[in-house]
Parts: sequence; structure tokens; C-alpha cells
Amino acid sequence: MELLIIRHGDPDYKIDSLTKKGWKEAEYLSEKLVKMDIQDFYVSPLGRARDTASCTLKKLNREAVVCPWLREFSPRINRPDVTEKKMISWDWLPQDWTKNPEFYDYDNWWKAPVFQEEDVKAEYDWVTENFDKLLKEHGYVREENYYRVERANKDKLAFFCHFGLGCVLLSHLLHISPMILWHHFVAAPSSVTSVITEERREGIALFRMRSYGDVSHLYAKGEEPAFAARFCETFDDPFQRHD
Repeated sequence: MELLIIRHGDPDYKIDSLTKKGWKEAEYLSEKLVKMDIQDFYVSPLGRARDTASCTLKKLNREAVVCPWLREFSPRINRPDVTEKKMISWDWLPQDWTKNPEFYDYDNWWKAPVFQEEDVKAEYDWVTENFDKLLKEHGYVREENYYRVERANKDKLAFFCHFGLGCVLLSHLLHISPMILWHHFVAAPSSVTSVITEERREGIALFRMRSYGDVSHLYAKGEEPAFAARFCETFDDPFQRHD
């Protein structure tokens, strides 16, 4: 089975939709996806993800299942360098989070006091338990850190969601702390990440990432990826965002 974790196009957060560039990205993405024989589509309830999916779904005359747990990962915390308001839990300054060894550990990242105060693990568990429930419906049942195969298949499932949420799904599948994915990986708007099953022994499957953040559909059209989710490459660049 193949899972396609798709980030929404370039976002207009003020109206929870897409920018003009984002709509172009969604259109170019649809030209790629319609050729992939996708069996089922799942989408976040948020507008920017649904709008991104709409271009593909319209071409195929299909509908997507709206999954509340595919919304952007929502817990907000008191980030160490920001005291006046709560911030999203997955955007920290490097000098703060890298000092904590727990953040590098899949089994312990959530034990940091700042995460326990807002019960971030409960949100993580809600997402991953629903994700596993869906995979079970498709024949793959979670057992510790692998999946028992009840109905082997080569179906493709598409998930239109968000950067932070996509990292949570990958964290669960690959047994990696989400802090590593949130801070060391970047998926550009409309990018596609592919995770496939390997069943080397009958009945035992592991998910393996085949590609991350693929934006070949943009380059094929001469379209540069959007900068959203990235920060300045050098501090002295006034045109790239710092925070």
C-alpha cells in the first residue's frame, strides 16, 4: 500500500484558502495525481487543504472523506522565548529545543514540561489512533512498531493535510520524534510525500518513505516552490522571514 501525504498549496491564512500562486500549485498538482490511480482520498476540514484537493477531485469526479484529525496540529504552548502569548507547539528556535535530549527520543519527546502543561501528547494520540483506525480499515493493523497484514493490497491513499500534521503522521509510521521532523524537514506547499509498505515476511509490514516533499509537478511547469514553512537561509536576508 502507498500513502501520499500532501501538503496544501501556498496558503492565504487570513481567509483559510490559497493564494493565487497556491491555486496554480493545486492545479499543477492535480495533473500529477489524476494519473496515479488513487483509490481513496482523505482531507483536512480546513479550507486551504480542501481547496487544494478540489482541483484533483473535480477532474476525477470524486469526493474526499473529511477527517477532523487531519487538521493542522493545533496545541499551543508557552515557547521559551515568547512569554506574551502561546505559540504553535512545533515551531521553536534551535537554541532552545536542541538543548533538551528528550526531544530527540520518540518515546520521551512529549514529556517535556512545556508539552505536558498543554497535554500535547493527547492530541498526538488522537491523531495517530484515528490514523491507525483508518489503516486497519484498509487491511493493516498496528502492532507495536510494525503493521500486521490482514489484507495485503497495493492501494494508493491520498491525505490532503498540513506540514505540522504530516510530520505527526510520519513520526508515527517511522518511529521518529516529531520534533526532528518539524525542525529538520520542510515540505513545500503542494508537495507530495510517498510512504510505501514492505512485506518481507508474510503478514508483517513496515512503512518506508520513498520520497519526501516532492514538488516535481511544479518544476515541470517552471513554477518555483513557495517559501511557506521555511525561514531565512541567512540572517541578513531582509526578504525571507525570520519568525
